[in-house]
This record gives sequence, C-alpha cells and structure tokens, in this order.
Amino acid sequence: MSKYLKNLISQELATRLQGIQDAVLVKVVGLDANQTMTLRRTLREKEIHLMVVKNSLARRATEGTELSAAFENVEGPVAIVWGSEDVVSLSKEIVRISGEKEYEGFVPRGGVMDGEALTPEKVVQVSKWPSREEQLSILVGQILGPGGTLAAQLIGPGGTLASQIEQKAEPDKAEPDKEGE
Repeated sequence: MSKYLKNLISQELATRLQGIQDAVLVKVVGLDANQTMTLRRTLREKEIHLMVVKNSLARRATEGTELSAAFENVEGPVAIVWGSEDVVSLSKEIVRISGEKEYEGFVPRGGVMDGEALTPEKVVQVSKWPSREEQLSILVGQILGPGGTLAAQLIGPGGTLASQIEQKAEPDKAEPDKEGE
C-alpha cells in the first residue's frame, strides 16, 4: 500500500474517530460473515459501533488523541468498538456478548478509558461497575433519602397529634348518646 493511500485512510479513520474518548478493542477473528452481520446488528441496536482496523493505520489515525493509548501494545487483527451511553455500558455489552456461545471468537483485547489504556482484565472489571444510569439512580436516592426522612419526622408528630385529638373528640360525641338513653 502506498504512503499516499495510507495517509488517506488514516485521515478518514481520524475523522470517523474524532471526539471519541472511550473505546474497547476486541478480537473478531473466527466469526463468519453471518455471525459478524448479526453481531453488528445487535450492537447497532444499542448505538454501539464496530470497525475493524489495521493496527498501524489506527495508530496513525489516533496519534495525539486519547485513543492512542489503546493501540500502543496491540498486535494482530482487532476491531475498535465505541458508543453506548458510557464506557461502563459499553464494557458490559462487550463482556456479555463475549460470553455467548454464538460469538465464540469475539473477545475483549483492551481499550481506553479517559486516556488510560485498559487491559482485557480491566475491561471485565469495568463491566461490573454501575452504569451511568445506575449511578444517577443511586445518587438521586441518596439525595432524596434524608429529605424523605426529614419530611416523615415533621409530619409524624402532627399526624399523631391529630389522631389523639380525634380520639378525644369521639368519646365526647358518644357520651351524650349514652346520657340520652
């Protein structure tokens, strides 16, 4: 391949990967065309993109970006996977798919998160973290918890007082009836 052609391809890759900060590298060797098509469709439904790249061209294209750390020590054919809501959701999906028998050749090979290179083991660890959505629900629960407790503490005594007043008022109503009999 000529140097001119390599530069064109690298520029195209750089354009496609522009703005991407987190990605996972996967091995896709061993998947046939039908499996690959099904895999891409499954990923596309979750807004995840998969692109098979030549390592040397990917290194050129990602040079000077946060993705460059992912390709530092990578050998052999790999595909770069990016997208989803966050890197945790992406890792969860990659690890889930790699565990399926149908996609036996699909294996995480590493990646990059916040400019830091990830090993395959680290990708599996990240997949066990709570996703952005889960973290937000935990945070909202922690924010609303004390407020709910405070509201209950403020409303509780008032409710008790109202109940006691109501109980005191009921015997007074019942007593005149007994006297009238």
